[in-house]
Amino acid sequence: ETVELMENTHPSNYYLLGDEGYLGKELHQQLKQMGYELWTPYRKNMTGAKKHNDHQLMAIRRTIESDFSLLTYYNAENNRARSLIGFQSRLEITILAYNLAYCLERFN
Repeated sequence: ETVELMENTHPSNYYLLGDEGYLGKELHQQLKQMGYELWTPYRKNMTGAKKHNDHQLMAIRRTIESDFSLLTYYNAENNRARSLIGFQSRLEITILAYNLAYCLERFN
């Protein structure tokens, strides 16, 4: 659940980017009470979609989604760690491998 995740992570900035599945007003209100601003793109057929769907935020979301899909290539979703420390270590190794491959491809 999003609210539980935000209670336990304490991110440094208070803007959250969500997808269209997080359009509910109840979640927005809960997060607002906690001090967070949840931005989700509007569906194309919703009133005010052109005004609300900021191109810079859409580009950031697209980059994040692309990176997440690339992490599945590195088997990040099948992390079978037995502890939280093990999970974190394996996820960090996956992200490191992704970043190394990215750097080698881009700067080589």
